[in-house]
Amino acid sequence: MSDKGADLQTYNNELVRCIEELKERREEVNKVILREEEERSKIQHEIRRLTENLSRLNDSLNRKISARNEYDKTIKETEAAYAKIIESSQTLLSVLKRESNNIGKRRPSGGGI
Repeated sequence: MSDKGADLQTYNNELVRCIEELKERREEVNKVILREEEERSKIQHEIRRLTENLSRLNDSLNRKISARNEYDKTIKETEAAYAKIIESSQTLLSVLKRESNNIGKRRPSGGGI
């Protein structure tokens, strides 16, 4: 019987050692899990921060693009109006020169005023 008792004690000791090794491995894995969860939390925080920054930047860009489009529209309309003014000025100058020539031709030669 003592051989069986010694065998049982050996098995018991080996079983306790295996359980302790498993607990140590579990603790190592748990430490890695904790580190990775902390890293994940930091990354999630950074993602939220970057998402907020991106949203603000998009809003700002949209406002600026809208303002630029308004400038483009105003510039285009102003240039078109200016071109019409130039054209009208040229027409007016031509009419004025023509009328001036006509007045000079109708003026009586020789007398007076």
